[in-house]
Amino acid sequence: MNKKITPYLFLLPSLIGGGMFLMVPYFDVLRRSFLGYGNRFVGLQNYIEVWNNEAFRLATKNTVQFTVVCIPLLLLLSLTIALYIYDHPHLSGFLRTGFLMPMAMPVASVVLVWRCLFDYQGILNGMLNAAGELPLAWMESDAAFWILVGSYVWKNLGYHIILWLAALASLNSSILEAAQIDGANRLQCHLHITLPQMKSSMGIIGIIAVLNSFKVFREAYLVAGDYPHESIYLQQHLFTNWFRNMEMDKIAAASVMDSVVLIAFILFLQRKWDREA
Repeated sequence: MNKKITPYLFLLPSLIGGGMFLMVPYFDVLRRSFLGYGNRFVGLQNYIEVWNNEAFRLATKNTVQFTVVCIPLLLLLSLTIALYIYDHPHLSGFLRTGFLMPMAMPVASVVLVWRCLFDYQGILNGMLNAAGELPLAWMESDAAFWILVGSYVWKNLGYHIILWLAALASLNSSILEAAQIDGANRLQCHLHITLPQMKSSMGIIGIIAVLNSFKVFREAYLVAGDYPHESIYLQQHLFTNWFRNMEMDKIAAASVMDSVVLIAFILFLQRKWDREA
């Protein structure tokens, strides 16, 4: 067998699976974004309606704001902890387990903790609202955004620490040891040796963090419902409400718009990091 063909044969199952379960549905969504009721071709009408929709603009603004705040905070905090664990290997087992515990917790348990922490007034006073439920005072104010940010960082911190530790384990330790022998302290070693060697890993971990930030929905939905405070009304809430109303044309158009922006952003980051690496 030709050696040039062998690698493509190994890739063939993945290409077939990706094509069937990813690309085919995506192109079907792209097709539906140009159709209206009764599969009638409407051109760019769906895109215009989505762009002029106030709920879509609010959800997009909140989603972008959430990503801009969360991603740098999560990456910086997880990298700092990973470097500390890397410098203190005798604590790695304990710290890894501790930071990974939030990922193992069921969402229902997390929501219960949220209710206990951020609804203490309702619990202490036993007040009930018109629907017979405890009023979530903090989740109905501007503090809801920062609660959601904190929950995202808390739940995903351990996962990104593991990613950073995997990147650190692949570095050339001899250069770091040589710098320490020459008298460089830990901060100088990390700033001038460790971090420059991790530029390619930073791009991958950053992209993973951005993609995961779009999955923050279940906690906010279970705590605040279909229509939470406007500061945490994300695109996931909007898509859920549109799906409930069977507005598939809007969902398709909005999904295509989001995918184009995400793909362009990821390609931009990858190209920038490849140049600096």
